[in-house]
Amino acid sequence: MAQVEVGKQVPSFTLPASNGEEVSLEQYRGQKVVIYFYPQDNTPTCTQESCDFRDYHGDYRKLNTAVLGISPDKLSSHDKFIAKYELPFLLLSDTELTVCELFGVWKLKKLYGREYMGVERSTFLIDEQGVLVKEWRKVRIKNHVADVLEAIKALP
Repeated sequence: MAQVEVGKQVPSFTLPASNGEEVSLEQYRGQKVVIYFYPQDNTPTCTQESCDFRDYHGDYRKLNTAVLGISPDKLSSHDKFIAKYELPFLLLSDTELTVCELFGVWKLKKLYGREYMGVERSTFLIDEQGVLVKEWRKVRIKNHVADVLEAIKALP
């Protein structure tokens, strides 16, 4: 399957979600969707990013925007993460990495000279018609969630 591209329709996908249901991108037609990919639950940077999205969640809702977090973690890990940090949005489990690969975020990474495969922290903004309108790759979390919010406000 080809990777997503800005300006093009995002293929629908379905993943198991933290609410116990299978969640499909199609379910969000008619509202904007922010999908953020993160490497792992309960790690310092991933926790900060998720809590930033939590803290801005009301602002996103006012702009008819759903937030979805995706990582390769299992649902049991997501459940603990959500409970610990009171996250008000769904986390999706991509243990097979199909959606990570669709969005091109499963990458070779380097840390202290060691190479390994992992999720490159990335965020994607999808409009009400399911078109990818903006992407942020290799995200640094400082001010990131506020920047995404400003991009939503700038949409027509």
